[in-house]
Amino acid sequence: MTDTSKPATHPVQRRHPDELVVGFVSISDRASSGTYRDEGIPALRDWFTGTITSPWQAVERLIPDEQEQISRTLIELVDVAGCDLVLTTGGTGPARRDVTPEATLAVATKEMPGFGEQMRQVSLHFVPTAILSRQVAVIRETASRAALIINLPGQPRAIRETLEGLRGDDGKAIVQGVFAAVPYCIDLIGGPYVETNEAVVKAWRPKHAIRPKSQG
Repeated sequence: MTDTSKPATHPVQRRHPDELVVGFVSISDRASSGTYRDEGIPALRDWFTGTITSPWQAVERLIPDEQEQISRTLIELVDVAGCDLVLTTGGTGPARRDVTPEATLAVATKEMPGFGEQMRQVSLHFVPTAILSRQVAVIRETASRAALIINLPGQPRAIRETLEGLRGDDGKAIVQGVFAAVPYCIDLIGGPYVETNEAVVKAWRPKHAIRPKSQG
């Protein structure tokens, strides 16, 4: 796992052709200044450790709620570090300092509105204030590659809920989390083949896109 606060100057070295390089970006004035313990990056790290069964490594950034810095960080993680997926936490509410969606849209080549719609749908099962959330998801494309960028909530529990969705007592999904669609989206934009622990979240792909399980 790559854990660095310095801007990348070259692509992250993949240890396997299908290794996912994911950026974790926690956006918080208080946490980035050291007055508050960041919870977003540890929550993402723990969730990926328990969910992603194929190779992956993370590049982590903790930055303040500054629109230009957020946009620069997203560009650096995709264009320089070579991330296939970038997940941000924080800065998606209606407060004046909440500018993560604006910074994300500023670096996009395609918007993926279904992700934000579904995240709010999941959160509405828990709190009515989910309608105040402004999370977006986008694709950023360069001449040679593309990456999916998703804004997530800032609280660890909300991060897990929006990624996994909601299950009933029988274990069946009541509402799908957004991560079920992420691996196939990464396939479609030319990224690595991501596999998951189906007890947490099952990656959905059409039959023609599913690879045979490796033998041993």
